[in-house]
Amino acid sequence: METSNGNTTVMDMFEKGKVMKICAPMVRYSKLAFRSLVRKYSCDICFTPMIVAADFLRSVKARDSEFTTNESDRPLIVQFAAHDAQSLADAACVVAPFSDGVDLNCGCPQRWAMSAGYGACLINKPELVKDMVRHVRNQVDNPNYTASIKIRIHKDLRQTVDLCQKAESAGVSWITVHGRTAEERHQPVHYEAIKTIKDSVSIPVIANGDIKYLRDVETIHQLTGVDGVMAARGLLSNPAMFTGYEDTPLECVWDWVDIAIEQGTQFTCFHHHLIYMLERVSSQPERKVFNSLSSTSAVIDYLENTYGTVKTIG
Repeated sequence: METSNGNTTVMDMFEKGKVMKICAPMVRYSKLAFRSLVRKYSCDICFTPMIVAADFLRSVKARDSEFTTNESDRPLIVQFAAHDAQSLADAACVVAPFSDGVDLNCGCPQRWAMSAGYGACLINKPELVKDMVRHVRNQVDNPNYTASIKIRIHKDLRQTVDLCQKAESAGVSWITVHGRTAEERHQPVHYEAIKTIKDSVSIPVIANGDIKYLRDVETIHQLTGVDGVMAARGLLSNPAMFTGYEDTPLECVWDWVDIAIEQGTQFTCFHHHLIYMLERVSSQPERKVFNSLSSTSAVIDYLENTYGTVKTIG
């Protein structure tokens, strides 16, 4: 499959030996406009927000609202929540012409997802995960289309290694490991666990969890030997993080304004992203004023009056 790199497939990108920099699936946030922004700032691969496969297949409205893309939005991985192999494979077939791979969410720890049989509860069902990967592999008519999984770890790491090896045997393309258990939230990431998983399989492994600066990419690569890193909150706070900026540069703020207006981003989403981007570079009184703004024109006036046009904040 052609990507934005010409004829390079996602798996070719891993083989080039550089540590891949990836934008995580983020509910409400990793949509087309934000993906367009981080791609300008050295992000190699982007994920859509998690989409529930059954709803996606059932409703045209869900498909239109949950999945939007364009020609420059590549390489793109579409992440699905599913608990049966056929739904995942069917959803993969729908998005395959417009993306480079699908990812099965086996890491979401939220109660609603777990109770519905989605997300992190799947790490305890290795045979089902294996079947789901195999179905995607067999039914998407493109040998370069990837089928990956994103997982959390078990308290007993042997179970996680078993899951990963089973997924590898089914043909999984790569595995993203969030180095926390389903019960952990803000505890330190278990990088040694990610290293153990990386050492136990021969496919690419991506590390996820607490990546906030470009220097973290190399540190985690050295600690674990992973093939890439995936950032979520770090990119929300600073979409230019992978380029090496410590905080969001003003150029990036204005790029977001341009992209969001061009793509018709809803005000709430437009504003929330700016709240994240400006958090580390603004004072509490400034944040209080900015957070209370209620229109795009008010936001633009505020940015021009407070920061000026394109130059680095601070």
